[in-house]
Amino acid sequence: MAGGGVIGVGGGDGRKPYPGNLTPYVTITCIVAAMGGLIFGYDIGISGGVTTMTPFLQKFFRKVWEKKEADKSTNQYCQYDSQTLTMFTSSLYLAALLSSLVASTVTRRLGRKLSMLFGGLLFFAGALINGFAKAVWMLIVGRMLLGFGVGFANQSVPLYLSEMAPYKYRGALNIGFQLSITVGILIANVLNYFFAKIKGGWGWRLSLGGAMVPALIITVGSLVLPDTPNSMIERGQTEEARAKLKKIRGVDDVDEEFKDLVAASDASKLVDHPWTNLLQRKYRPHLTMAILIPFFQQLTGINVIMFYAPVLFNTIGFGDDASLMSAVITGIVNVGATLVSIYGVDKWGRRFLFLEGGVQMLICQAVVAACIGAKFGVSGNPGDLPKWYAIAVVLFICIYVAGFAWSWGPLGWLVPSEIFPLEIRSAAQSVNVSVNMIFTFAVAQVFLSMLCHLKFGLFLFFAFFVVVMSIFVYYFLPETKGIPIEEMNQVWRSHWYWSRFVEEADYPNGGMEMSKGNHGPKNV
Repeated sequence: MAGGGVIGVGGGDGRKPYPGNLTPYVTITCIVAAMGGLIFGYDIGISGGVTTMTPFLQKFFRKVWEKKEADKSTNQYCQYDSQTLTMFTSSLYLAALLSSLVASTVTRRLGRKLSMLFGGLLFFAGALINGFAKAVWMLIVGRMLLGFGVGFANQSVPLYLSEMAPYKYRGALNIGFQLSITVGILIANVLNYFFAKIKGGWGWRLSLGGAMVPALIITVGSLVLPDTPNSMIERGQTEEARAKLKKIRGVDDVDEEFKDLVAASDASKLVDHPWTNLLQRKYRPHLTMAILIPFFQQLTGINVIMFYAPVLFNTIGFGDDASLMSAVITGIVNVGATLVSIYGVDKWGRRFLFLEGGVQMLICQAVVAACIGAKFGVSGNPGDLPKWYAIAVVLFICIYVAGFAWSWGPLGWLVPSEIFPLEIRSAAQSVNVSVNMIFTFAVAQVFLSMLCHLKFGLFLFFAFFVVVMSIFVYYFLPETKGIPIEEMNQVWRSHWYWSRFVEEADYPNGGMEMSKGNHGPKNV
């Protein structure tokens, strides 16, 4: 069939694009949907700051507070080492893992919008319980409800954005989700800084309860957003989907794209068990990316910075106020660098950003490890830490955050959401979210113990994985820039390694004609 993304026909780059424009309707829709990232980002930012607030520690984690206050000259690496404290942070991600599996079925059968709605409502309930918490068990229950909300939102929002966006702008619009995450982190860090100053020691309640605001945004947003044509076709609303496609593309000539969407939907209906289907040989590259990209994203070490930025800065010699302000600074850098990614992802390509960000993070992790190691050694007692020394550490941490924020941060969500065929899309996205949450949970749970035992070597531990994942991207990740989402299988058929798993006969939709002439974009 004739389809968008035909190779060797027209255009300077050999691709025949689907007609369509970046309409104000789509732009506003994607901005509203991307707000789903606020709940994830707000939580990442808020939890680390709250765990440095003295009234919070005194009320819920008194042993940690006593160890922190007992002797300032003791090993700074170990002052926050508490499995109960880390369970407060990491329980959310365990819940998100479980809910993402349920969210797959909801997203596929009931649509992307309903998953967003469930995510917002569950997050709101968790924030309410945490804000009024009287005991640790209430904190944990609240965190798990927050996690259920995150699981639904992270499952549905990236898929929604990739399906709504015109393929030429898919990268930039999808990264709006990551931008919202970074904005949420920044807002949380700023609020922590000011709420920590409230007399009476109840500012932590405002920090935790404040999560109700981003929860309301995504809840209300999900009620007013349109559904994606892909999802409408999947649920049998064919004519409504055609009309919706015309509206979001801003043109009447949508026949080619619509035919490809219908063909993809027909193929997906032949699949009774998408989870089992994922194990087929032809989906080997998709499954590999769904597992390894989120795995590597979490082992960049970014959570060392984002979850525990105030704890980390406090550990390396900053006072409580200064550590919270340093977290605000890294949050600002995070937002700014994500804007760079939005600008460049559809210009420079995914692979370039992945590889450049990897090199940048590797250099900064080595420098930070050397700086902390030289001053703290293995004893963890730095003595008097010069101001310029602390500033240098923060500077390199900021450069590291920038490298992540324009590479593995947004692309870790973008690339998996755009490479899956419709018949496995919801199930594969659940695998992506689940793996992300498994390792987010693991890193959050063991980080403080690792800091205590590995000391400055912790940064070298993560640097090793940055090297491994950069090698993986160089050899195994094809470029997906400028490929319509329903024609993405051409990148696997033209890849030096993955082509052995993907046969043309496996993908009749958009497959046969695209194989004529040129054989697809070469790896950058």
